[in-house]
Amino acid sequence: MFDDTNKLVVWQKSHELTLKIYEITKNFPKEELFGLTSQIRRAATSVPSNIVEGKARGSSKDFKRFLLIARGSLEELKYQILLSKDLNYIDEDKNNELQNIAKEVGRLLNGLMVSLDK
Repeated sequence: MFDDTNKLVVWQKSHELTLKIYEITKNFPKEELFGLTSQIRRAATSVPSNIVEGKARGSSKDFKRFLLIARGSLEELKYQILLSKDLNYIDEDKNNELQNIAKEVGRLLNGLMVSLDK
């Protein structure tokens, strides 16, 4: 099933976002390793992970339920990106880049959920 899932644009974009999150969190303060660094990475990986798991369930109903979970994790991630900016762990440009990718992932998730209803 994963072979099919990684062809989904929403999965590709959420994977890209996750890779960017891992890259920027390498520079977070060491005292955040078990705090914000861990939380933001978990939220980021939860998005593509839930897309994969939902798709593997085999039914549209289950897939949509996992997409909803992915969307919740995405919203959590968007807040954590903002918090990272406000704590001066990332700059305004990086915040904007990550938020824009996150918004695109959100639009793609919503579009996919709508298509599953049809």
